[in-house]
Amino acid sequence: MIRIGLTGSIGMGKSTTAKMFAAEGVPVHDADATVHMLYAGRAAPLVEAAFPGTVRDGRVDRQLLSPHVLGKPEAMKKLESIVHPLVREEEQAFLAKARADRRRLVMMDIPLLFETGGEKRVDVIVVVTADAEIQRQRVLARTDMTADRFEAIMSKQIPDTEKRRRAHFLVDTGLGMEPAKRQVSAVLKALAGSG
Repeated sequence: MIRIGLTGSIGMGKSTTAKMFAAEGVPVHDADATVHMLYAGRAAPLVEAAFPGTVRDGRVDRQLLSPHVLGKPEAMKKLESIVHPLVREEEQAFLAKARADRRRLVMMDIPLLFETGGEKRVDVIVVVTADAEIQRQRVLARTDMTADRFEAIMSKQIPDTEKRRRAHFLVDTGLGMEPAKRQVSAVLKALAGSG
């Protein structure tokens, strides 16, 4: 089974690209979606214990959590030490099911793949990219985003140029949906010939 790692900086179109792979029949494990699920479940009491006042109605409220961790490396490490092991457990369950289903390809959508050492858990890396100006426009168009918050998020991420250098494949979403779909098909065609 080939484990594809999908990553890309904020605003690059990674979620859309993951959906393109899923539409081609590749099972996708979404680390962000897993965190959301955990924040509404078993991670909530652990996060509340570490960061009091961050859980509302039984789920971690990201707006309440953000001031506790953004721009605070020690606090972020503490949060990651709670959440990352739980995400890994969910990932292992996903992989076990894919193996049982005899899947040849699976995708792990991991936003901070390189930043968290996730490249060691995959066989092939696909980086979703776009021109920096397109990225900035996409991110600042989000309702909950400010220029300062964007810069804070970017400061935690390895630069796009470095991600591109470390990738096996690139999907450039700045060219539009159809070219991106063709690039996804090309990646799958290349992987069909391997392994």
